[in-house]
Amino acid sequence: MCLAVPGRVLDIEERDGTRMANVDFGGVVKEVCLEYLPDLKVGEYAIVHVGFALQRLDEESARHTLELFADLGMLQEEFGDPWELAAREGGFVFPSDFQEAEK
Repeated sequence: MCLAVPGRVLDIEERDGTRMANVDFGGVVKEVCLEYLPDLKVGEYAIVHVGFALQRLDEESARHTLELFADLGMLQEEFGDPWELAAREGGFVFPSDFQEAEK
């Protein structure tokens, strides 16, 4: 499933004539194209789909949406390691699972 996920712009640079940014999606940082939002600034939030920032979003809405996605496990599905996800679905238990359960 491909989600449109809100993220916060960490930095912006121009690369080969294209505005690009590193965007934080609740702890996962990805590179995003800003060409559809040419006036987006560092610190602002945007909805991102398949590597393109599509729409500006206020911080409260962005944080709320990220919390919902995290609660539903959708951020892990979207940004997680596909090999780890497949292993978990196959019943493999990771050592970190035990550490989380002890907390």
